[in-house]
Amino acid sequence: MGERPLARSVVARQRFGRLFSLGDRNSPSSWTPAIILSESDKDLPFSIAPFRYFRDSTNLPAKISIKTRTNLTLPFDRLDTWFASEGLVLPPSLVESNSGEFGYGGEILPVSWQSLHHDLTLNDENLLPSIIILTDAPQLVNQKGLLSEALYIIRTRFPSSLIWTPGIGGPDNCAILTWMGVDIFDLARSKHASSLGVILSENGPRNVEESVGEDSSMDTQIQCWKNSIAATRIAIREGNLRELVEKQSISSPRSVERLRIHDAKMSSLDGGESGLARIKGQFHELRCHSFSSRNDPLIQDWRSRVSEHHQPPLHQSKVVVLLPCSATKPYRLSSSHKRFSRSIVSNTIHEVMVTAPLGLVPRELEDIWPAANYDIPVTGDWDLDELKTIKEMVDKYITRNNFMRVLNHSGIDIEHDTIEIIDTRNGLSAGSSEALDFLKEMVEKSVNDFSLDDPKESKHRLGKLRALSNFQHGTDDWLEGTGIQGRPPIFTIRKEGKQLALWNPRLGRFSFTKACLPLLAESKKFPVANITPGIDWRGDLFSSNVISVNGSIRIGDEVLVYQNGELIGSARAEAAGWEWPNGPSRLARAQHRL
Repeated sequence: MGERPLARSVVARQRFGRLFSLGDRNSPSSWTPAIILSESDKDLPFSIAPFRYFRDSTNLPAKISIKTRTNLTLPFDRLDTWFASEGLVLPPSLVESNSGEFGYGGEILPVSWQSLHHDLTLNDENLLPSIIILTDAPQLVNQKGLLSEALYIIRTRFPSSLIWTPGIGGPDNCAILTWMGVDIFDLARSKHASSLGVILSENGPRNVEESVGEDSSMDTQIQCWKNSIAATRIAIREGNLRELVEKQSISSPRSVERLRIHDAKMSSLDGGESGLARIKGQFHELRCHSFSSRNDPLIQDWRSRVSEHHQPPLHQSKVVVLLPCSATKPYRLSSSHKRFSRSIVSNTIHEVMVTAPLGLVPRELEDIWPAANYDIPVTGDWDLDELKTIKEMVDKYITRNNFMRVLNHSGIDIEHDTIEIIDTRNGLSAGSSEALDFLKEMVEKSVNDFSLDDPKESKHRLGKLRALSNFQHGTDDWLEGTGIQGRPPIFTIRKEGKQLALWNPRLGRFSFTKACLPLLAESKKFPVANITPGIDWRGDLFSSNVISVNGSIRIGDEVLVYQNGELIGSARAEAAGWEWPNGPSRLARAQHRL
């Protein structure tokens, strides 16, 4: 009888961290992140420790088996045991040597840094293990960047598998390793800490405080694990795993280094490959409370897309005004920005907010993720890194878009060799009557100097939506010849009597109608999912009915669905591009069928 695969479903996901339910989907026995017990470990509840492993090293290569502690495979009628050979693993430094013996198995698959580079069987599309063991993880953590690189290769090649990195996990790095893609942890470090008489806590190793009755027993160590696993699971559910990771990273220099390396790796990739979301709505908060937040690939992605790609509305191409941000999001609802709007008497003036950590937020983008969602401590002072980022972004933005004049109401000293910069504050507060009067005067002067004519309000709104569509989707072709109806901030977009889309700032997205799908397809800018020929597509998109994808997919994207080369509908992505087409659970929720 062959080995049976683990039954697992994604309950929640954030970047590479995922909360899997294990066993019967309707009544899960356990979840990840989870603990795997050794042969000598005491029993723990199935909910946190669903597996036990046995390692036989009496003969080489060592053999390993993993046994389920509760019924986790269909039809949930018995326990299962999976077997594998670890192979003979060479040190990571000898990666160029294609020798030794690779690990092999069915439902459990041992891999190493060397096998990731030389084992061609890993390319077999039929290889779908339930658990992957990165056997040389203890060696990889000691060499800069190798652990992050190995986990990324495994995670993207086997999106449905659980990953175990033996010997390196603890309550102090559970969230960080989960963020990088690890699902299963063992107790090796906690047992070592116990033997040394210290506690491996969520905040790192520390001495026992006997005055409160502490000890370093395994019961104490396990309680630390329970606290860490609970915090990590709830963080994934609530979408704030990044915040927990940043808190946890300061427990050791190695964790800080690991997070920085991972951030740099993810920032170098396309947003779909690094797991970024494009659309979240205004009800999800992005808390940027530490210096590490600035390195978040989501923040880096925003900075890059605004400074290097975004174009303002066509009727706002001559003059830009730089404004300070506000605690209220979107900014236009704040009392300060309502005062600014009374001084900016022409809609031909392009408004850009200066803020940390995003750098710049053009007015037409203030309703979308993450500009509408971030929260940052406000001291009233800029540090050198923030000033450097803002000045570099402003320089790129105004140069690339060929602005003729900049009205600087931000309070930050901005200079440019060829573009005229006018400081409209002159050392005064942004909301002072003198500064606002001078801002109004300079706006009126700019309108006269450059002969700027205000378009009709409908064209002004359409221009802003076109710029927004270009930023979110890389095209505004579908808006050609359309008209805008409705009262701000919600707009209906129509063409030839047909509604094409609804812009709702609370969702931070265009809600496309069925009639708009052919126009989206014509632009060739929207991601495409090709589903199995011959099936009657009725439900959502899963690995069982998606055969291939084209284009970059971020969470929240509108994905066009094709079958036999014909457009048949659309779906809204719930998984990022790295999980397609073989990721677990639902990849996208169906929206329209033609």
